[in-house]
Amino acid sequence: MRKLIQPGMIAAAALALALSSAIATAQTAYRYRDANGHWVFTDRAPESATPSDTFALAHERSTLHVSVDRNDEAGSTQLVAVNDCLCVVTFQVSVVQCDLADIPAGTNYRATLEPGTRQTLARAAGAGAAKSALRYLWGAALGSPDAVHQPARPYRVPFGIGSTYMISQAYPSRITHTTDESQYAVDIALPDGTPIYAAREGTVINARHDSFRGAVDAVMLDQANVVAILHDDGTIALYAHLHWDSIRVRIGAHVVRGQYIADSGNTGFTSGPHLHFAVIRNAGGADVSIPIQFAGMADTAVIPMTQMPLTAY
Repeated sequence: MRKLIQPGMIAAAALALALSSAIATAQTAYRYRDANGHWVFTDRAPESATPSDTFALAHERSTLHVSVDRNDEAGSTQLVAVNDCLCVVTFQVSVVQCDLADIPAGTNYRATLEPGTRQTLARAAGAGAAKSALRYLWGAALGSPDAVHQPARPYRVPFGIGSTYMISQAYPSRITHTTDESQYAVDIALPDGTPIYAAREGTVINARHDSFRGAVDAVMLDQANVVAILHDDGTIALYAHLHWDSIRVRIGAHVVRGQYIADSGNTGFTSGPHLHFAVIRNAGGADVSIPIQFAGMADTAVIPMTQMPLTAY
């Protein structure tokens, strides 16, 4: 996962930002039944809305907090990397502008932090003045840079056993999978609300559930509901565009292969309901996706291909 971030402002980066910890905010949402009797969720009040049709939608503070913070205290100015994620994280920081001689513009810093740790990347002694100009960009890659993809068997197809659905995008097709992080991702055309099962065991390091909107619009880049699962080899599986309020696992929970974790949806930057599934690893400063194989009949390996029917066994 790579992010370019200025202090106090996050630049949009599709699924990467869905992995970022949420800021505690809340908004009013509305629900009503349409002419066909189906529930509709929206952030715009319909003319028929009554107080009972409204509900609060809050971003919960997550233990997945990864940041580079400026601290002005004890007579110094510091840049501090914070890794509250449950996995190793590699940080990269570039100083764009700075009035402080000890942190010159153009300087780059890099550090790999263990889970639950902090590290001072730069310090300007004798400063500590918040008015001093300091602008920087930072990126973070989740997972150990030493991770080697070693699944014990092909990945379980992440929907119900006996079901078949079409793969709408897979490598080498790169219609929307234009970044290194999404290059080998697999999009599966699942109807909204289809149960999703863990393709491999691991530990949940992020679970966002509060978004209920989806559209092909840049403002939706950070609005996908996501489950991220850390595997024992240091790689991470991403399950994205999940249905609003359907996630059944919590950060820190251990999940087994085939465990029911959420429902598919249509949230975030998306043109229709589907599951975006990818396995990523830290390639030494940026996360990249990894080619995967699904388990076919008798655990035979199946290479995902665009427009291929995929069956879960």
